[in-house]
Amino acid sequence: MVLPSALDPRLLTPPSLPLSPAALIFSLMQTVITVLLNGETRALDGPVSVSGLLLTLGLEGRKVAVERNEAIVPRSRYTETWLTSGDSLEIVHFIGGG
Repeated sequence: MVLPSALDPRLLTPPSLPLSPAALIFSLMQTVITVLLNGETRALDGPVSVSGLLLTLGLEGRKVAVERNEAIVPRSRYTETWLTSGDSLEIVHFIGGG
């Protein structure tokens, strides 16, 4: 009987775990999208929704207004409004004061 060598690379590399169907589909869907955000071109990892973009930017959804392609996005639709390359976005952040 032959015992595997301690230096056998198959023994040093942990087996990779299979991806779940959802993870596999998501990994295949990931692309870079380019949007115009407040007048500046931005490359984003997609797919991304308006709420995902706000999270990435560190903005709280309750304190902003979002316009996508010259139409206001209702706050109730941030999670279901997906961005695509070429979208033009304006985000206004409300700041309280006195």
